[in-house]
Amino acid sequence: MNTPTAVQLLRNSLDRFLAKDMKGWTELCDENVVAEFPFAPEGSPAKIEGRAALYEYLRNYPSFIDVRAIPTLNTYATDDPNVAIAEWHASGRVIGNGHPYEMSYATFVTFRHGLIANYREYWNPMAFTAAMAGTRFDNAAK
Repeated sequence: MNTPTAVQLLRNSLDRFLAKDMKGWTELCDENVVAEFPFAPEGSPAKIEGRAALYEYLRNYPSFIDVRAIPTLNTYATDDPNVAIAEWHASGRVIGNGHPYEMSYATFVTFRHGLIANYREYWNPMAFTAAMAGTRFDNAAK
C-alpha cells in the first residue's frame, strides 16, 4: 500500500472541512498539533495547541459558517516531503446573518506519521470580520 503524500493528506483534510466534519478533521491531527492563525482578528486565538483544544475551537464552525464549496484549490509539494502548501478559496454563507462568506486562504501544513503536526493558515481578518458582522463561532464569545 502506498503512503499518501503530504499534498494528498492536505487535500483529504480539506475534504473533511468541506463536509463540515470538524471532529473528523481534528482526528487527522497529531495529539500535540499546533495550529497558527497569524492574522486572527483581535480576541481570536493566533495559536492553538493540542487536538482537543483545536476541536473545541472548531467544533461549532459549521453552525456559524456554511461553507458550500472550495471553488479554487491549488496545492504544492515542497522540498520537504512532510510539508504541503495550499492556496484555496472557500465560498458559502454566514448562517446568523445571511452574508456571503468568500475567503481566500494560504495554508502551510507539516505532517508527522501521516497526521497534521503544524497547521498555519493565512486569511484576511477584515473580510472575515465584515462577513461575520460581530457573529463569533469560537469560545471567546462566551
